[in-house]
Amino acid sequence: MEDNIFDKIHEVDLQKTMEKSYIDYAMSVIASRALPDVRDGLKPVQRRVLYSMIELNNGPDKPHRKCARIVGDTMGKYHPHGDSSIYDSLVVMAQEFKKGQVLVDGHGNFGSIEGDGAAAMRYTEARLTKFTQEVCLADLDKNVIDFGPNFDETEKEPLVLPMRVPNLLINGAEGIAVGMATSIPTHNLCEVVDAVKAYMKNDKITTKQLMKYIKGPDFPTGGIVVNKDDLPEIYETGTGKIKIRGKVEVEDMKGGKKRLVITEIPYTMIGAGIGKFLNDVCSLVETKKTSDIVDISNQSSKEGIRIVLELKKQTDVDNLLALLYKKTRLEDTFGVNMLAIVDGRPETLGIKDIIKHHINFQYELATRKYTTLLEKEKANREIKEGLIRACDIIDLIIEILRGSANLKMAKDCLVNGNVEGIKFKSEQSKKQAAGLDFTEKQAGAILEMRLYKLIGLEILNLQKEYDECVKKIE
Repeated sequence: MEDNIFDKIHEVDLQKTMEKSYIDYAMSVIASRALPDVRDGLKPVQRRVLYSMIELNNGPDKPHRKCARIVGDTMGKYHPHGDSSIYDSLVVMAQEFKKGQVLVDGHGNFGSIEGDGAAAMRYTEARLTKFTQEVCLADLDKNVIDFGPNFDETEKEPLVLPMRVPNLLINGAEGIAVGMATSIPTHNLCEVVDAVKAYMKNDKITTKQLMKYIKGPDFPTGGIVVNKDDLPEIYETGTGKIKIRGKVEVEDMKGGKKRLVITEIPYTMIGAGIGKFLNDVCSLVETKKTSDIVDISNQSSKEGIRIVLELKKQTDVDNLLALLYKKTRLEDTFGVNMLAIVDGRPETLGIKDIIKHHINFQYELATRKYTTLLEKEKANREIKEGLIRACDIIDLIIEILRGSANLKMAKDCLVNGNVEGIKFKSEQSKKQAAGLDFTEKQAGAILEMRLYKLIGLEILNLQKEYDECVKKIE
């Protein structure tokens, strides 16, 4: 008799199922997609792109590689999502007007400050910058960080990069997760490094004292922070609003006329914001809210921003500027929410917290690096000691090798003094061989040693290398 189909139906609580599924999804987006890690200041996609580039041997001393190749490698090995999201991350890391320190050296059309998109990935090329090579990826071979399996467990990928500066502060971050978002302004590299040094000298330092070094955000587009008095609270709590104004210079023209020249813009104006600003100024003239502007032109170039407003004679410049600040994006607000992943959980951090986590990370990196180097040098010393000792009794070792039937027998004799089955020229040699006690590593090195190593100068070099090794260990 067939099973009743109703016996296979399981009743589930829809609310609990939806809650669990949505929480799993939300945590995945928060921890593995949208928010940067406090240690290296990178989102997973950025970390994977940079690691793919180092795997491709795409360093600053190598030729640029097609971005399509980099994106393909990243997607196939580490980031199983759309190629456009990977390429967008690559592009942003190469745009000088978005990052305090660009991590990728782009070759070709990587977009413009006015919102023009980058060329398709099949046309553009990229490689790592020297900064990235030395600051983000140094010591990867010294077991300083943990690696985990990729999405299909066929490759290993770094869980964090060994970043040597607080990248979270230097390059900032933007990301929208589920129910939370991060928005961290960029800062000056030298100021941040000075603040790190100050914290290392005195870990009881206050946020206000740290601000002697980090005076405020340093946006790649420039601009002037209007509400400087709010910065201490913003940097203490990790949240707040920064008001930024464009930098405006007044230039005299012929016939007593003047013009306003905007040379720096608010960071929030990048992209379509510049076009919107020009339209807003035209709208002010058309709706007769001002009659002081005669002409407006965007003379920006690769050298920098230059937006020119030509004015009528006897224009009240201060009044006009006040109007522009109020009615256009020449003054704008940058919302700060310094949210990052700390030990797998999202946390809102002040600048002191970010620097503290950075220094703890550096301590961990240095500890792991020098532990690895120490173990390596100890192993090297062990082998050198074995080779020096072998050179002193080389005739006996040759006798053991010639008298052994196979490699295993010879190695057993060197390590354990087992002389069974080995033919010796004399009983004295056999007795000497029975007293040998080289380690496994030493025996392996002796058996692989080349004959030219027995030349007098080579033996002296071996002794010199051993002495250097001992000094390194100390």
